[in-house]
Amino acid sequence: MIISAKFDDVFKELFRNLVILRHFIGDILGIPQSKIRSVRLKNTFLWRRYRKEKLGILDVAVELNDDTDIDIELQVKVYDSWDKRQLFYLAKLFTGELAAGQDYSILKRCVGISILDFNLTERENYHTVYRLRDEEGNELSDILELHIVELKKTLTGKGEVDDWIRLFNARTEEDLKMIKTNNPGILAAIGELQRMSLRNPLRLRYEAYLKRVRDERAWKIHVWKTAMTEGMARGVAEGKAQGVAQAILDLLKECGEVSEKLETRILSEKDMDKLRCWLSLAAKSQSVDEFWEQISELPPNAKNSTKMHK
Repeated sequence: MIISAKFDDVFKELFRNLVILRHFIGDILGIPQSKIRSVRLKNTFLWRRYRKEKLGILDVAVELNDDTDIDIELQVKVYDSWDKRQLFYLAKLFTGELAAGQDYSILKRCVGISILDFNLTERENYHTVYRLRDEEGNELSDILELHIVELKKTLTGKGEVDDWIRLFNARTEEDLKMIKTNNPGILAAIGELQRMSLRNPLRLRYEAYLKRVRDERAWKIHVWKTAMTEGMARGVAEGKAQGVAQAILDLLKECGEVSEKLETRILSEKDMDKLRCWLSLAAKSQSVDEFWEQISELPPNAKNSTKMHK
C-alpha cells in the first residue's frame, strides 16, 4: 500500500512542488505550459475584515504570473451545503484584496479547482467547468470560474485529467505503474508519493489517520449493535429493523451520496440477518458504490457475510 494523495497533508505536500503544481493547473485549466511563466504559492488563510466574519482557509492557494488567483481544494467527505461553502471561498478569494475605497478594476480573475472524492451529480462528466453565462450560453465574464473534478466516476478518456484522477485514486504501487504518461508533473507526483510512502513522519501521520478512521467505524458498529441488542430484548422487531436500516444509511452517507433507489432498498429490507450483514459491510466500505457492488454480489440467503473487495 502507498500513502494516498487524498490524505490532506500529502495533498498539500505534493503541491509545494512547483513542477507538479504548474502541470496540474495547466492540465485542469487547459493552459499550455508555455503560457504559464511562473506560479507562486500564497497564504492559505483568507483575510477577514470583521471579528465576527467567517474565516476562510484554503487547501492550496496559487497566484499565476498574470495575477489570476487559484484555489485548489480537496474534499473527501460529502456534507450538506458543499456548493455554498465552495462559492463562499471563491467569493472570499475574489473580494479579499479589495480594500475600502479601491477601484473595482483591480479585482483579479479567480479560479476554483475542487477535487471531490464523491459524486456531486449523476452526470457522467467527471470534469465540469462552471462560469457566468446566461440561459443562452452567452458569457458575462470569465472573472469567476469553478472546475470540479469527481474522482469516483468512471473514466472514459486517456487524457491528462484522467491520469491525474488515476494518481489521486492510486492505492498501490501497481496502480501507479498503470499510469502510462510522459507528463513531467504526473511523473514528479508519482515520485513524491513513492518517497512519502517510505517510513517517515508523514507516513506515520497517515497511518495514525487510517487507525482513527477504523476506530471511529468500530465504535459506530459497537453502538448500533448495542442498540440492536436492546431492541431485541424489548421484542420490537419492526422498530429494530428500521433502526438497523437507518444505521446503515448513516454510515453510507459519510462515504458519499446515497441514491433514492439504494435508500429505498435498505429501508424496505426486514430480514435481520441480511441487515446485520449490510451493517458490517457499510462500516467497512470506502464508498457507496463499493457497498452497492458488495450487496449485489451476495447470495439471497447470505447471513453475516463480510465479503470485501481487495
